[in-house]
Amino acid sequence: MQTMPAHRFRFYLLPGFSLHGFSAALEVLRLANGLAGERYAWTTASEDGAPVRSGCGMRMAVDGALSDAREAGRGGAEPCTVVICGGDDVPPASTGLTIWLRSCHQQRMSLAGLAGGVYALARAGLLEGRRAAVHWRHFPDFSERFPEARASQAAFEIDGTLQTCAGGPAAFDMLLRQVEADCGRTVANRICEIGLAERVRAPGERQRLPLQTRIGIDNPVLIEMIAQMEAGMAEPLPLASLCAQSRLSRRQVERLFRQEMGLSPARYYVEMRLERAYLLLSHSSLSMIEIAIACGFGSPSHFSRTYRSHYGCTPQQTRQAEAERRRNRAEAGEIRPIRNIARSA
Repeated sequence: MQTMPAHRFRFYLLPGFSLHGFSAALEVLRLANGLAGERYAWTTASEDGAPVRSGCGMRMAVDGALSDAREAGRGGAEPCTVVICGGDDVPPASTGLTIWLRSCHQQRMSLAGLAGGVYALARAGLLEGRRAAVHWRHFPDFSERFPEARASQAAFEIDGTLQTCAGGPAAFDMLLRQVEADCGRTVANRICEIGLAERVRAPGERQRLPLQTRIGIDNPVLIEMIAQMEAGMAEPLPLASLCAQSRLSRRQVERLFRQEMGLSPARYYVEMRLERAYLLLSHSSLSMIEIAIACGFGSPSHFSRTYRSHYGCTPQQTRQAEAERRRNRAEAGEIRPIRNIARSA
């Protein structure tokens, strides 16, 4: 009887990767091996083979460098999935990583992006027209950078040979679907029981708390109005339009917001757009005018005044503070610059 080759996973660790997400993914494979035999094997790699500091500060030793992973994958007959493990920060671009991912895609390998790892897949041009799960903090920036991708705020997405997840426990869910496809529902359910997971989540399920839980309200009319506000950041809906869709008068809507949210609907909408602006300032390199437009402000000056009134600092100061934080982390060794290794690809 011929032994089925193990499905190999190659985990590529980006600086600041999520240890939570990485370990959750590995735990699924470990438990699957214990229940269904040695079905899976895995190796780890970094850009130059040196240990990588995770987002929590713990250093992780790896099995080899990108060049080793690239060489090991050439002409391999065994099934293989490459998982790019990122974290909270937008990872720096790497020409060598981009070339490797495109090569893996041409070889019909499965590719996965964990948390910030989705940026590497997008930079390689592999997400055009494909569904991609993006963490809600990255979502505004990612959507602006890669409009050709079908980005969603789902916990994880599976689109053919491409898999993406928002990080954290969503990595457990994403890998569990792989195990379910390979080993069956019984094994997947058993892994849930041992791993104390409630159930096998489906692709496309939400990553954030339901709106009514997140903001602490249960009025269905108000929930629907706020959902419409969230969907219309770049081009804010006039209050008259929101009122018409809710079938309430302007006075009723004003009263409802003040009773439930403690703010007028106009003020709530502004603060929602300012939160999006804060995320873009912290996690993107978009210009001030691009951020102003993306958040529905008519001009950079209007955006700056409104932002300063709310946060007590200017948008430029927020961006400078974030840049300083990144420099401090780099000096502490938490983020290492990625070399251009295109010549060795």
